[in-house]
Amino acid sequence: MAVQLPVGISDRLLSLRLRRCTATLRELRDDLQITMAQLDVMNDDTTDAELRALVSETPLADAHLRESKAHSTALGRHVAHLEERIAQLEQEQNDLLDRLHGNAAS
Repeated sequence: MAVQLPVGISDRLLSLRLRRCTATLRELRDDLQITMAQLDVMNDDTTDAELRALVSETPLADAHLRESKAHSTALGRHVAHLEERIAQLEQEQNDLLDRLHGNAAS
């Protein structure tokens, strides 16, 4: 059962939620940009570790390669999570804008 709020209050609440959503989106996009840069560096490190492991054929080089791959995989999962969360918030932002526009039209 939804409570019907007066239009002025409803618009203010929608605006507040929209501002919070926008701020969170900005933070997540900044985090994504940083994480993508870190992932690029980590992928380069993994490529170097693969070459070192191939050339040296030592247990230490293999261990470094496994560790590097694990870090790259973890960062890749974090990037996917950030992209998913950003998509969710963009949809929420669109819904809030639609609701705000619908209230203004009424």
